[in-house]
Amino acid sequence: MNGSGFFSRPGDGSVESAKVRVRLSRRGVGLTASAGVVALAGSLLVPSSAGASPGAGKAPVRSIQWSACPKAEPPFPAPSKRTRCGTLEVPVDWAKPDGPTMKIAVARQKATDPKKRIGVLLSNPGGPGSSGLDAAYYAESPDEGYRESIRSRFDIIGFDPRGIGRSGQLRCDDKLAAKIPHRPKSAAEFQRMRTLNQRLAESCRAGSGAVVDHMDSVSVARDMDAIRAALGEKKINFLGHSYGTLIGRQYARLFPQKLRALALDSAMDPSRPDAERFLRDGSRAVDDAVRQLADWCAKDKSCALKGRDVPALIRGLFARADAGRLFEPGRHGPTRKKVTADQLTDFLTSYLMKWNPQTTVEQLSALNSGRGQVFWTADSTDIAWRTVICRDYDFRLRGWDQYRELRQRARSDAPIARYNSQALDMILGCQGWPAAPEPEPARAKGPLPPVLVVNAGHDLATPLAGARRMAREFPQGRLAVLDAVDHWLYRKCQSPLPARAVDTYLRTLKTPPDGTVYPHR
Repeated sequence: MNGSGFFSRPGDGSVESAKVRVRLSRRGVGLTASAGVVALAGSLLVPSSAGASPGAGKAPVRSIQWSACPKAEPPFPAPSKRTRCGTLEVPVDWAKPDGPTMKIAVARQKATDPKKRIGVLLSNPGGPGSSGLDAAYYAESPDEGYRESIRSRFDIIGFDPRGIGRSGQLRCDDKLAAKIPHRPKSAAEFQRMRTLNQRLAESCRAGSGAVVDHMDSVSVARDMDAIRAALGEKKINFLGHSYGTLIGRQYARLFPQKLRALALDSAMDPSRPDAERFLRDGSRAVDDAVRQLADWCAKDKSCALKGRDVPALIRGLFARADAGRLFEPGRHGPTRKKVTADQLTDFLTSYLMKWNPQTTVEQLSALNSGRGQVFWTADSTDIAWRTVICRDYDFRLRGWDQYRELRQRARSDAPIARYNSQALDMILGCQGWPAAPEPEPARAKGPLPPVLVVNAGHDLATPLAGARRMAREFPQGRLAVLDAVDHWLYRKCQSPLPARAVDTYLRTLKTPPDGTVYPHR
């Protein structure tokens, strides 16, 4: 895997079992200590204290005891003094509400103006596998927090999803994960990958307990409703980013009458596509981003490839890689280290994921000339995402032959970049994973509020095709599009307009007209 959690903002990261956060910058991957990960004894499973079952899938309403938040580990700043922390006991398996329980870490920063208070705002940052406590820890951050117009009206609620960070950190065999083939090149390698994925899942179960089989987005949505009940709120407001949009969608299916507002930023495909369609949408998005890069280069005087045909140059790099004649650049010319076609696709996917065209073309120019330095993205041994994605989506392949066909179709869908490396990482990570995908929850009866979906028009991680399907999920679904290559639009992107639309919606429930397109600047 290349990146820091598939469906989280590049620069954030998914929580790993080795107490690290993988942080993808525009110059590659580095490891930093995560404020959301601390040593926890066991997997936070405790015997149930419930009495008689209150009904199938329901657990008794429990309370949260609030106290000062733990200190953050350097280099992360201390949480705001206004933020309080606590834990909430929930069933490990929501189908067995009287069974074993676990603790969900929750943080709250109360609304700054009680007279204007509307309610609570829960959020999820995606990943999957990212810590969600930061939403409340750093709600006042001028760069990544919430505007005063939101903080004055809402209690900001952050929580770590089950099995993540302070909610029972996943414990798996990291050394085993590092042995899994990145891109199998034979039937034997494909089978080895399957076997190692299965063994990895077994190691997670041995180290973390039964929660490993219950980290799906439906279970997290039920945890959110337990948080709502513990807070004494009739309804919640939810802002989901990236993979967090799927959790918001599941909550809407399960508890429509308990939603006041649902804002979905950079939306997952809710139709649960199979491996072929998932890879097709993602691969087309990478080639689309390459064309956007070419358009930028033709218009911007600072482009290091000014006057060049960028797609043709990339095709030439692939041809050299296929022939074994593409080498890593060096200070005085090409080195002897070969660059493979798969490395080139990984490079394009990761560099285009968070739009920085100048850096991308400089790196492409160095690869083409053989002079300079290229900052490659490293293969991460991140594990948490498998325990979530492989329970939400059915990416299982019959075997090596179907995998080869998948790659061939992707190449026809993306003749320039060949495929989307993040999408393929997800598909391969689920091969051999023993837990079958969780069945789709039935849609509960009840009215839904207007739902706002915002998405970049050229998003590699959550392509626009999936966002359109997400908006169509809801009777009053509205889609607003930023005309840019980007991902995670709320206060993280090239334009302030999507965030303004989200803030207005959260306050007033008024959405922009469906199909609104915002310019990238």
